[in-house]
Amino acid sequence: MNLNKEITNYKKRFVICMASDFFYPNTGGVEEHIYNLSQCLIKCGHKVVVITHCYGDRVGVRYLTGGLKVYYLPIRVFYSQCVLPTMICNIALVRYILIRECIEIVHGHSAFSVLAHEVSIIGKLLGLKTVFTDHSLFGFADTSAVLTNKYLQMCLCECDHCICVSHTGKENTVLRAKVKARNVSVIPNAVDAYNFTPDPSKRDPKVITIVIVSRLVYRKGVDLMAAVIADLCPRYPHIRFIIGGDGPKMWLLQEVRERKSLQHCVTLLGSLKHSEVRDTLVKGDIFLNTSLTEAYCMAIVEAAACGLKVVSTKVGGIPEVLPETMIYLTEPNVPSIIKGIESAMDDIKKGNILCPYECNRMIRKMYNWMDIARRTEIVYNKILQNKNKPLGQQLRSYLTSGVWPFLLVISLMYLLLQLVERIYKRKHIDIAKDLKL
Repeated sequence: MNLNKEITNYKKRFVICMASDFFYPNTGGVEEHIYNLSQCLIKCGHKVVVITHCYGDRVGVRYLTGGLKVYYLPIRVFYSQCVLPTMICNIALVRYILIRECIEIVHGHSAFSVLAHEVSIIGKLLGLKTVFTDHSLFGFADTSAVLTNKYLQMCLCECDHCICVSHTGKENTVLRAKVKARNVSVIPNAVDAYNFTPDPSKRDPKVITIVIVSRLVYRKGVDLMAAVIADLCPRYPHIRFIIGGDGPKMWLLQEVRERKSLQHCVTLLGSLKHSEVRDTLVKGDIFLNTSLTEAYCMAIVEAAACGLKVVSTKVGGIPEVLPETMIYLTEPNVPSIIKGIESAMDDIKKGNILCPYECNRMIRKMYNWMDIARRTEIVYNKILQNKNKPLGQQLRSYLTSGVWPFLLVISLMYLLLQLVERIYKRKHIDIAKDLKL
């Protein structure tokens, strides 16, 4: 009886490699997801290392909070924080790290990340288990989406399991990457609500402040944002906009502010550190999100945790994120967004609002990083039952993508791994010692 109890309570310790082009000191939802998930997995007793490319002078090995080990590989960025997809140039270095750290599971993040796909394929050729988390939604019509979807399909042919951050994201990934639905799980992002506590004393009671924190790119609906500002500010003198974030569309907001002489009611903060986001949010009454596509919007959860009324476009997985009492959903057009903001302002004037501290407690119960880590552990336990395939079966899987030349790439990667094994044998690689704090 005691033996059965010990077996039931036994919990396997995983050695996990998180791989992505996107990690700190860069800021964003993927970076925050990798960091927080890694920290919680470490607290659960697992070993986690991160592989990413170098950022400026940050090259080599760094240790972060909790003993999280990060390898900043000496690979230069090619485009939009991603490395050049050579597939073969980094094989020796990645193999060395995977063997040195005794990695069992490679967990790649983001469909945009070339490094995540490369490390996953190398890991699979070395006989490791692989997991991929998709953080984005893609279309099917434009050229960039077609190419990205085909590349994703090729790279996920041999992936043991996929994770999506919303049910809409799961449907999107299954369709565009042709992954079997049974091999895709939905595990949302989370927010540390203790870092996003409300502070109503920071608000200006004389005005209604609308806060926007976003990357200023087309996908985030900056064009809609600019049109809404140009329409609302002249009609409502008591409205103030605080906009945090930077990007290629910053010029549009600057132009609207200058042309309409709105310097007194539109504040552009530029790029914000993640530690500064909460201090910006608590100044607002309403949080505005104008995204045109979104798998899961972490910003609206952070805003709700700070007690703000959330007005957001009803796109992608956003309707799944917050309950109706905490969000005003609108269509992605200017009249609908304005109507949503006016509804939120009317409720604020009437006092029809939830207590900010109650909002924080609700978010704390709904989204918790330790819960996300436990659900990810279930995926890890599940894929351990998968049997490793020989090279021939792996090539047949890659053939299903319909891109025959990709088989040559995989075969070349396999041959290079064998060559590297001859030159620098596995038994000569020193095993890294675990850092115990």
